[in-house]
Amino acid sequence: MPTTDRTLTRRMDLTSLQMFVAVCETGSIGKAAEREFIAPSALSKRLSDLEASLGSQLLQRHARGAHPTPAGQSLLHHARSVFFSLDRMQTELSEYADGARGQVRVHASISATVQFLPEDLGAFIRAHKGIKIDLEEHLSAEVIRAVQEGAADFGVCNTADGVGELQTLPYRQDQLVLIVPRTHAIARQASVAFADTLALDHVGLHSNSSIYVAMRQAAAALGLSIKLRIQVAGLDAMCRMIHNGLGVGVMPLRAFTLMHGADNLAAVALTDSWAQRRIELVARDFSTLPRTARLLVDHLKLTP
Repeated sequence: MPTTDRTLTRRMDLTSLQMFVAVCETGSIGKAAEREFIAPSALSKRLSDLEASLGSQLLQRHARGAHPTPAGQSLLHHARSVFFSLDRMQTELSEYADGARGQVRVHASISATVQFLPEDLGAFIRAHKGIKIDLEEHLSAEVIRAVQEGAADFGVCNTADGVGELQTLPYRQDQLVLIVPRTHAIARQASVAFADTLALDHVGLHSNSSIYVAMRQAAAALGLSIKLRIQVAGLDAMCRMIHNGLGVGVMPLRAFTLMHGADNLAAVALTDSWAQRRIELVARDFSTLPRTARLLVDHLKLTP
């Protein structure tokens, strides 16, 4: 390593780096100072020293706050990687402490959480009572972003739209179906093409959900649009809206069968290829995960 690089490594202040990340995430020196419990003037001084040590302007300051320059964006990416590695190191070392077995941070999609993870995580916890699992439910795109930024050890989500440079392992498959009232004419059919549902009112999930994105793309490919009557945040709410006559909806078959109070609804198979989906495990690098996370990954990827 060149002498100048070694000097920079010695002078790099992790606290100042954390302050910089806080400003980027809050968009304001004042808000970052409040979050990090430091005086704004002291935080500003740390940022100036950081810029001086790196020889680059990292933040563009303006009346409404501050945002990273191109150089700042690059530093933000590397800073998050540094803190991700430090968190991983702390987790690994904590596994050797007396009475500590570690924890795993998992972000998962709604479909994975509703359909498969309760049983799979329950079985894992019964076999590894000292391991804590911190599970957060997000849209698939948000799960992928959390893994990329180090906010989660690994994710469980639909990967149809790609995962960038992340690694993937197979977990489960699910099938999307059309949910209709049992009194609806389509309820008597064994299957239906999505195109044949576009004349009907739809109850949809969040616009950025993987299911709704797939529906929107399929409609666009046909030169049509979805007659979206209402959007809901969850699958249970979708069933209730459909039951009360607000439209039809698309959801995973297993999720529907697990729903309570769906006796007055019917699931009709969709014939479209995109209705067969893969749910996968995603991580930056499975081989470098903490031991506790690797144990959970091994448990999930082997689940039949």
